[in-house]
Amino acid sequence: MSIESNIAFRYMKARRKENFISLITVISVAGVGLGVAALIVVLAVLAGFESNLKEKFLGITSHVVLMRIGGGIENWAEEVEKVRQVPGVKHAEPFVYGQALATGPGGPSGLMIKGIDPDMAAAGGQLSNMSASPGALEFLKAPDNFDEPPIILGRELSYQLNVYQYDEISVISPFGRITPLGSRAPLTRAFQVAGTFHSGLYEYDSSMAYLSIPEAQSLMAMENDEVSTIELMVDDIYKADQIKQAALEVLGEGFWGRDWMQMNINLFAALKLEQAAMFVVLTLTIVVAAFNIVATLIMMVTEKKRDIAILKSMGASKKQIRRIFTIQGLSVGLVGAVGGLLVGVTLCVLLKQYKFITLPPDIYMMDSLPIEMRGIHIFLTVTVTIAISYLATIYPARQASRLDPAEALRYE
Repeated sequence: MSIESNIAFRYMKARRKENFISLITVISVAGVGLGVAALIVVLAVLAGFESNLKEKFLGITSHVVLMRIGGGIENWAEEVEKVRQVPGVKHAEPFVYGQALATGPGGPSGLMIKGIDPDMAAAGGQLSNMSASPGALEFLKAPDNFDEPPIILGRELSYQLNVYQYDEISVISPFGRITPLGSRAPLTRAFQVAGTFHSGLYEYDSSMAYLSIPEAQSLMAMENDEVSTIELMVDDIYKADQIKQAALEVLGEGFWGRDWMQMNINLFAALKLEQAAMFVVLTLTIVVAAFNIVATLIMMVTEKKRDIAILKSMGASKKQIRRIFTIQGLSVGLVGAVGGLLVGVTLCVLLKQYKFITLPPDIYMMDSLPIEMRGIHIFLTVTVTIAISYLATIYPARQASRLDPAEALRYE
């Protein structure tokens, strides 16, 4: 241990008349530690929210959506087979989209119709990744067992319509028959509820309904060999853009596509911004605690004027004097950072393991507080804390190094 470190640690051990300075030192350590712990916990929660949302979105929505410019995709079975051969594609599925109005005992409600191939959906499609009621997909495969064509509703949508399995609803489509005047009259069809699904995303559960492709085509006035999109699930979500480009090359001209990052850019950008904002806000807590370090060192310099003068008279350089008080301030910051790190990590582990804080799943799409500790967050937190602690030592250490020994010892 260098002489500067030895003197710095001796100064941190308070004598009876320096108990007040020691108390402020303890408060400084506690302030830094609480700031670090709060920063680690909050960043872990925000990272957990981001990962949880990403997992839910990418589990029930497509990673890549392919469409034809100016209309639907014809001969979709051949096109689906082509994109399945693209390296990195885990699953390819055709869909028919359309908006309609449903009416039931609970009143009317708007819904998004999604036509699917039940066999493809059962073989790893989007609907198979959701919590569907028992037999819902099997019922969609066997429409002859129902009096009316079967339909699968989002759980929240079924609550709004006040219908349950085997109940009937009416669906009104804006794409109906052509009247003698050349306009389209709305088409009303009856459907029977084959089951419900629960995705964990309220917007999907309250507005989405699944039909077989032929029924959706009929409702949306589309040709029998035509679908709205071909959607892909990929092995590596971070290569979705490359896989999208490869699929477009296979399909040829006239097609365009979007990947999950483009479709959800606003949501994930907002989450990143929130993380950055909370990091800045909670870093200010550490800055406030650093002012206690400044106050402690200033009082220490005032209290140790005589010692500083004697050290300089014995040949200590300004650099050595600065180093003494810099080490003292950094020690306070380092002890606070390590203590806060231990407290923060312990809290995160306990929250993740025992789920003390529960959330309403219909609002937050999760039933407990999500926790995900990331090494980069811990590294940045500790690094910023030590940097702030160092900056807090600059002024007191400089004032101590500038002390004139003759002036300090004049009245001794």
